[in-house]
Amino acid sequence: QVQLVDSGGGLVQAGGSLRLSCAASGRTFSSYRMSWFRQAPGKEREFVASIGGRVGITAYADSVKGRFTISRDNAKNTVYLQMNNLKPEDTAVYYCAARSLSSSVYDFWGQGTQVTVSS
Repeated sequence: QVQLVDSGGGLVQAGGSLRLSCAASGRTFSSYRMSWFRQAPGKEREFVASIGGRVGITAYADSVKGRFTISRDNAKNTVYLQMNNLKPEDTAVYYCAARSLSSSVYDFWGQGTQVTVSS
């Protein structure tokens, strides 16, 4: 089992920055692919970014490329999402998620953290 705790959300003006954190329990954190998703009011949950376990290969949604950076610290069991040049359309609840190498779905989810970008 992996427990995920998201934090770091808040209210920021357009053009500003925030860094989200996701702290994970468990001794096998490095074996999980970690991702961030977001869900805006009235919209479906969408993929934002992901990072592999050991090698750390990253992937991003087109809407955040060049503005967001995902990283992880396996020694601290933590994954981060650095968000720069934020836009009002980035407003959403952000969730981290973990997927084991043997799974095709995300097995574990954080509780979410609200990000609000004012114009």
